[in-house]
Order: sequence, then structure tokens, then C-alpha cells
Amino acid sequence: MGFPSLASLSPAAGRGVWHADELGSADAQVIGTGHAALDAQLPGGGWPVGAMSELLQAAPEDHVWRLLLPALVQSVAARGGPVVLIGPPREPFGASLAAHGLRPEALMWVRSEAAAARLWACEQALRCAEVGAVLAWLPQARVGELRRLQLAAAQHEALLFVCRPEAVAQSASPARLRLRIARCEADPAQIELHILKRRGPPLAAPVMLPARGERMAALLAAARLRRKLRAQQQGAVAVEAVEAPPAANVVRIDAWKAGGANALDRLAVVA
Repeated sequence: MGFPSLASLSPAAGRGVWHADELGSADAQVIGTGHAALDAQLPGGGWPVGAMSELLQAAPEDHVWRLLLPALVQSVAARGGPVVLIGPPREPFGASLAAHGLRPEALMWVRSEAAAARLWACEQALRCAEVGAVLAWLPQARVGELRRLQLAAAQHEALLFVCRPEAVAQSASPARLRLRIARCEADPAQIELHILKRRGPPLAAPVMLPARGERMAALLAAARLRRKLRAQQQGAVAVEAVEAPPAANVVRIDAWKAGGANALDRLAVVA
């Protein structure tokens, strides 16, 4: 006896049945990523709350803040609790995070080199209702340990991100969502997001995001302008040194040193 096809089912019976060739809808709460191109490719249009999102990368911290900051800021505002960082490879740069809306006092940093201690701290943070989000670096975690964290996130409706090396991309994972973050070789100003696992069809091409936020891009552009203006002024002084009297040379060089550094530095800060 054969099984009935989906086409033979009544509309009522087929309601709620997910077709693998379609992007699934969220069966729980989501929080927007802050990146429209990425939201368009995720079930429900954002990071799943109450589930694990796994981020694979060649280097432990490559672009992770660029990717997650908008969601972390939203989560802190909604829950009022801190973002718990477990085992980050480097100390977070508070001034940069604050410039993007994440206050340093909203961070709780758990430092431990022991894999078991990191897992324990991660599970305890997930069980705390006041925590806004958990961001953990767990390079040595096994599937069973990750499954335990996935269950804890589901039970306590927590926002959980786990960073692991890209070498485990072919290994099994209980994560609801799995992404690989890579530098774009063709355009260093972009990063590639390869969606390895989602409730939906495979994604043929990676999602492209700017490697830097708008504020950082503006500061870098201002710095380039500052260097260009200084180079132009240095060139003008060099020409005048040949043609003008020695006394005029001294006045012009002193004026450039006194005024150029301050005025151009202020330009970079404002931008």
C-alpha cells in the first residue's frame, strides 16, 4: 500500500506542512539580524530565539561583532540583561562597541581555557532569565554537549550564538541555524555568509555584507582624506621652499604644523 501524495491531501490537512523547497516560517520568536539581505534568507526573518545559531569561521573572531552587534543591542534593550561572553579570544573593545550602541557595562565576560568550564558557564547563563544573550566560543565542544546547550536555550527561550572553527563544517550539529563566515577574496570590503543549515532549500550563493559598518567606513574615509590633505600641504611647502625667501619658509611650515594637525583631526572625529 503506497503513501498518499501531498497533492492528494485537503488544504486543511496540508496546512502547516513544510515543503523542503520553501523557506520555512519561524515556529518561535526571532530577532532581526539588522542586515536586510540576511534576514531575507532566514526563516522568520531573523536569528531564532530559544535555539542555537552556530557560526563557523577560520579565525575565532573574524567579523563576528560586525554580524551580531545589531541583534545583541536589540536583545539587551528588550530583556534589560547583559550579553554573556564565554571564552572570547580577545578582550572586547568597549569604546567601539559603545559607538554601535552596546554599552560596556552590558557585557559580562567569562574567562576560562577549560572546555568543561566554558560549557558549564554557558548552560548556567542560558538558565538565567535576566541574561540578554549568550555568545560562546566553544571550539572543542562535542555534539552531545552542543545538544545539551540547544535544549537549555529552548527551555529558557534564550538567544544563543556559538562560535566554532570552520573545520567542523562537515560534522553533525544540533544547531537550528548554521553559518560559515568568510572573507571575500574578490572584494576585501565584503564578507561572505554561507548558510550551511536552515529550514529551507540550500542557498546557491552566499549572502554578501559590508565588512565594516557605516560609521567605521566614514571614519576610515575621513582618515584617508586627512592623509591626502597633509600630503598636498607638504608638497606645497616643498615647492615654496625653493621659490620663497628663507623667512617665508619658516612661517609657512610653522603655520602648517600648528593648524593642520588640529583641524584635520577634528574632521576625522566628527565624521
